[in-house]
Amino acid sequence: MSNALIPDTSQRVPQNTEAVLNRRIRHETEDRVASYHHASPGQIEARLQQLDQEWDTERTLEANAASIAFAGCVLAATADQRWIVVPLAVSAFLLQHAVQGWCPPLPLIRRLGFRTQREIDEERFALKALRGDFRPASEPSTVEDSSAIGVPSPGQKLSPRHALESVNL
Repeated sequence: MSNALIPDTSQRVPQNTEAVLNRRIRHETEDRVASYHHASPGQIEARLQQLDQEWDTERTLEANAASIAFAGCVLAATADQRWIVVPLAVSAFLLQHAVQGWCPPLPLIRRLGFRTQREIDEERFALKALRGDFRPASEPSTVEDSSAIGVPSPGQKLSPRHALESVNL
């Protein structure tokens, strides 16, 4: 769907994030990938496991919204019924985020460094490319052969920049 009001799912958060924050997140990802250029497969695996545990913007928004909505419901039931406005507002924000990719907490969440799942996956796949996970099963026998298909030979490592560019989702 390419409606201006409803951006593509994979781009809706970055499109609704300040360009300076998107650049900062991108540069931090590039720096992390570059820091693993000479890492062992075990070190890369450890980082991949860390990425499996990283909370993305969606999970962060959902957890915060659920917590605030729950607190509003409890307060409405126990203290003052006017607290019901809190879960109503949170629901409206979640709907706005689902449709447009923006809601009031999103700028803060992005400033805190939370990335989209796509941004996390770009780092994940770049690290896997550095590790050599995407080499063909029958690798070329010479450097000349490998350069013809854009894959490093068994003794060569993919550059971090090339790894990120090759997995640009």
